[in-house]
Amino acid sequence: MTSAPEFRKQPSSDDIKAVLRHVFESQIPNYGDYNLVCAGPGGDGADTYYVVGYRWRPAELVFAPFHPGTLAGLEAPTAVNSTNLSHTEEVQPGDFEVGTNTGRIFRFQVLGTAPLPETGEGSRIIDQAADLEDFSSFADHFLTLA
Repeated sequence: MTSAPEFRKQPSSDDIKAVLRHVFESQIPNYGDYNLVCAGPGGDGADTYYVVGYRWRPAELVFAPFHPGTLAGLEAPTAVNSTNLSHTEEVQPGDFEVGTNTGRIFRFQVLGTAPLPETGEGSRIIDQAADLEDFSSFADHFLTLA
């Protein structure tokens, strides 16, 4: 007699958001001041994923890179605000580039449904359509700062 195959439950969008929120919150002391979105690679060929924290006052973006397979943080987050912002640009609709005066450049996209690379558990998609509208408004504001 053979047993039925085990099916791994695919993580829900909310499950993935909770893990990514922890990646951000475990590294940022005043994390409650930020709204969060998942940002995928921009059109520059890089494959970096970020939890992006943003706040309106003072206007600031925080980039917390994470490994898309394990959802673990990769390095210390980088804050970009009026003190270190060198440039911002919407390269293509929804494809942004933000640079610092130290030469660090972040190229990323924020989509309403953010797909992460497939793992052995199948496809993983983050539904952030409700967050995209607010982030888009913030991005329009942030683009005017540089």
